Amino acid sequence: MPENNEGVVAKITDAAGETRTIVEEAVAYFTDPAIWVSFIIIVIKIIVIFIVGRIVSRIANRMIEHMIRERESSPLKFDQRRTKTIGKLIGNVIGYTINFILLLLILNQLGINLAPLLAGAGVLGLAIGFGAQSLVKDVITGFFIIFEDQFGVGDIVQIGNFKGTVEEIGLRVTRVRSWTGEVFIIPNGSIRDVTNFSIYNSVAVVDISVAYEADVDKALELMRETAKRLFESNEDIVKEPEVLGVQNIGNSDVVLRMTAECKPNKHIPISRIIKAEVRKAFEMNNIGVPYPKIVNLTRIERAE
Repeated sequence: MPENNEGVVAKITDAAGETRTIVEEAVAYFTDPAIWVSFIIIVIKIIVIFIVGRIVSRIANRMIEHMIRERESSPLKFDQRRTKTIGKLIGNVIGYTINFILLLLILNQLGINLAPLLAGAGVLGLAIGFGAQSLVKDVITGFFIIFEDQFGVGDIVQIGNFKGTVEEIGLRVTRVRSWTGEVFIIPNGSIRDVTNFSIYNSVAVVDISVAYEADVDKALELMRETAKRLFESNEDIVKEPEVLGVQNIGNSDVVLRMTAECKPNKHIPISRIIKAEVRKAFEMNNIGVPYPKIVNLTRIERAE
């Protein structure tokens, strides 16, 4: 058995004709000061690029906020809902653009040639465009939602089975937060029917039941007095409530109806307030509430 183990260890011959092992070559590479200086310079450039990108993004967001405040305080009354929605959309587009540019600059610092990468991305984007038709549909639908002002950020809407406050409208998805705190993320392409509760005034329809023995005329008068008092004290009621009269006669009650025009989406809390105040007025004036009654008739037969 030969004592020389030189055949077992891989060797590298450099340009000068000197033969070195892979381990020696690796040690020489990582101990070369020029390599470390170049590596540190690249890291510093990447950090600077990242910091500059964050600064540009923050400046852009501040400019958008300033633009929105200027439009809201302008003597020309712009729609605040649409202004806020467009502001969020512009912020999202600027954020995506800045992040994409940062990625390209960082890849360039790492020595990656961007020309074939961009060409390949174009071909890949074309292929994705054919395959991801739902994504294209989401983007187009999101554009028309904003362009036609179907609803805006802050509106209370119902989209299918989801009802809540619109928190964000993007080009791909819309975020809706329910009153119990859940956040629904809805693809724009799946939005078919939308009910917007925040554009026009709403109407509170209040039905009050009284007993058959109650004085209906007095109950109606108390409802009118309560309606007038609430209209003067509550800013959410835009028009004096109207007492319509007897709505229904049930088995054990008489239903009286009142309507009140309110600010958008305020009909539910106004309905609760009206019911509570009318109930108090009825109690103070002895207007009885309905309850089921049972009348027993006993026939007494007399002996002849």
